[in-house]
Order: sequence, then structure tokens, then C-alpha cells
Amino acid sequence: MAAPCYIIWNAVTTALTAPMAGTATAAVSGTVKTILQVQNTKKMRIVEWGYIFTTTPTAPVTVELVETGAIAATVTTLVAAHAYNDVGASTTSATFGVAATGFNSSAEGTITATRLLAQTMDTASYFKQQFPLGREPEITATNNLRIRATPNTAAATTVLCYVIWEE
Repeated sequence: MAAPCYIIWNAVTTALTAPMAGTATAAVSGTVKTILQVQNTKKMRIVEWGYIFTTTPTAPVTVELVETGAIAATVTTLVAAHAYNDVGASTTSATFGVAATGFNSSAEGTITATRLLAQTMDTASYFKQQFPLGREPEITATNNLRIRATPNTAAATTVLCYVIWEE
């Protein structure tokens, strides 16, 4: 039997009555902002990640999938119901809270070490990347996985993003 997989978006998804709003990047060129963060008590194996810009950026936006060790951003909290699998699956081992799993960071924290897992820099409307089976990057338990966006112009761009992982 395959390991359980979970998906989480940078939005509250449990009572959607309209499309998700997304998260705005910083409005200052070159300023990094965590759009989505996941912290887990178990090792995570990243299966897929991706994003959608709600409007086409006027200049390239750098988007990174990065592990930031034990340093967490301060985020809007998501809850376990936002990370879902099929209805019969167990709940995720992700940790939830303002310094754990959430979106739309208000403070990045003092990062001392990172591990870049993937990066793009484009103006396309959307992007997704699946990792080949057996070649998925793994995140150490209690570390933070982040999707970060950095605009290359002084205009914020709204991003919807997600990550799918296996525990």
C-alpha cells in the first residue's frame, strides 16, 4: 500500500463559496515572502508543488521551494482539515500554528540555513512540478518547507500555491 499523500493550499479551503483569493507577494522588488509553509513531525517526501498567478506579472517573479531548517516564518494558521487526502485516510502529521503550517507570512524569521529544492523565475500564469518516483526531495521532521515568492518589480503579484507530500 502506498504511503498517504496530502495536499495543502495557501488558503482556507474547508468552506469555499468562491474561488480562493491567494496571497500577495511583497510590493517591494527583491523582497522575499513566504506564501505557504508546512512543518511536519514526520519526514515529508515532496511529490508535487505548483502555483498560479491570478494575473500575469509585469516582470518575472522568483518562486522557490525551499527547506529552512527549524526556523519558521510567522504565518496565518491553517488547520489539519486544510491538508487532505482521501476521506478514509489518516490525518496529516503536520504541525499547525503561527510558527508552523500556514500561509501569508508577516515575518520571515532569521534563517540560518536553507536547502533549495526547486526554483523558477517567470511571468507565466502557472507552473507545476512533479518529482519522479524515488527521486522526491525529503524534508527532515520538524523542519519547515516553504514556497517563497520574490517580485522583481515594485508591484505585488497574487499567488495561489500548493504542495503535495507523502508521509
